[in-house]
Amino acid sequence: MSTHIKTPSLLDSLLPVILLIVMMGSAVYLFGDNSSYGPNQIALLIATGIAAIVGMKNGHRWDDIEKGIVNGISMALGACLILLAVGALIGTWMLSGTVPTLIYYGLELLNPSMFYAAACIICAVVAMSIGSSWTTAATVGVALMGVAAGMDMSPAITAGAIISGAYFGDKISPLSETTNLAPAVAGTNLFEHIRYMLWTTIPSFILALILFLVLGFNADSQTSSARIVQMQALLAESFDLSWYLLVPLIVLLTLAVKKVPAFPAVSIGALLGGVWALLFQQDVVTQMISSEFSGFIGQITVVWTALFDGVVFNTADENLNSLLSRGGMSSMLNTIWLIICAMSFGAVLERVGLLKRVVSTILHGAKSAGDMVSRTILTCIGTNLVTADQYMAIVMPGRMYKEEFEARGLDQLNLSRSLEDGGTLTSPLIPWNTCGAYMHGVLGVHPFSYFFYAFFNLISPVLAVVYAYLGIKILRVTPPNLDPHLTAQQKT
Repeated sequence: MSTHIKTPSLLDSLLPVILLIVMMGSAVYLFGDNSSYGPNQIALLIATGIAAIVGMKNGHRWDDIEKGIVNGISMALGACLILLAVGALIGTWMLSGTVPTLIYYGLELLNPSMFYAAACIICAVVAMSIGSSWTTAATVGVALMGVAAGMDMSPAITAGAIISGAYFGDKISPLSETTNLAPAVAGTNLFEHIRYMLWTTIPSFILALILFLVLGFNADSQTSSARIVQMQALLAESFDLSWYLLVPLIVLLTLAVKKVPAFPAVSIGALLGGVWALLFQQDVVTQMISSEFSGFIGQITVVWTALFDGVVFNTADENLNSLLSRGGMSSMLNTIWLIICAMSFGAVLERVGLLKRVVSTILHGAKSAGDMVSRTILTCIGTNLVTADQYMAIVMPGRMYKEEFEARGLDQLNLSRSLEDGGTLTSPLIPWNTCGAYMHGVLGVHPFSYFFYAFFNLISPVLAVVYAYLGIKILRVTPPNLDPHLTAQQKT
């Protein structure tokens, strides 16, 4: 016997979201930076349960809701595997001297007054070359965070610069998954999509660089210079540093350019880091052998431990120990926990129709191109908040608004650009989003700390809305004899 399913009311749709926001705010107030280590997960699970109760009230069966949760979690399993591989990579690259070498030469080359802007540009070039903001953050980003520590620069601003550059490069790279996904959903050409994005992307990036330059000029160069010399000396004492320690990085970037999927590429990089540690950091590895083992077997256990539990250094400098004692798959387990809880919440909202109900309300009354672009971007941000996944934030609004853009005589390039501005760029700013959780796990800086310094990610969506309301670079394809203000439903 089939159960009649009722359309959810607006109150039904908003209740789980409002309660989640209240619980998330309470978690931050009560637990501070530790809110991502359990409190946020509990808030998400409670909100998931509330959304499920609302769905069952409207006629949905628990079996169907549970299937939706399983499907939602399965969408994030690829990201979880990549996170585990990245944790292993950080562990072995610390042990092998690959990251310490990057930090050493970075301290040699980067000037404190130009550091934030340079970090942003470096990440932009790497991300544009390989098409992955995640890989850029996990490799060059980790090294730049180390350089920032050596210069006594702000970790929050550095993380903002890394994310700004990484997402700029990712956004305009034809190798990027999201850059391919947005035009595919909207029905536009990839390279036309990239060219059209440049109108908002380039000015936003320039503004971000100017802000990073201003912040860099205010850095204390004298203190930084003294700290740089000290940090380089400590690194040189602790590791055998040389150019060939960068081979694992070169291999990983080559695999990324060759479009090898992220999980096997990062896994290969992690294993290669372990081999490099055995070959070139014998003294470091030997010092870490526990009393239970000795010789080659002991060295193997150190590398093995670096893969699953990271490394712990015990040098004379506590700051250096804190910088280098990182990594391992276990370091990513809390982030994966957060992702699973967030995806469960988003999956229930989608399965029982609560998200669609909110979106239809947002679209009501939209008339101008500015209304359509701004509401699309807001919908993408909202989807990022409630589904915790940037791919969902591109696909769902894209599917929902595609016909509306066409019916109102707006070229689909307007839609594909809005999907990127609202969906791709805002994802790392949300702590429980897969991207925000990933950046927190890799860079070690909470999204709430770097939020206001991710200038590019903040400026680009705002600039896109301003362009739309001013009519700048808004492409129209109004069919003859049709009123562009008619909705898709009215035209049919």
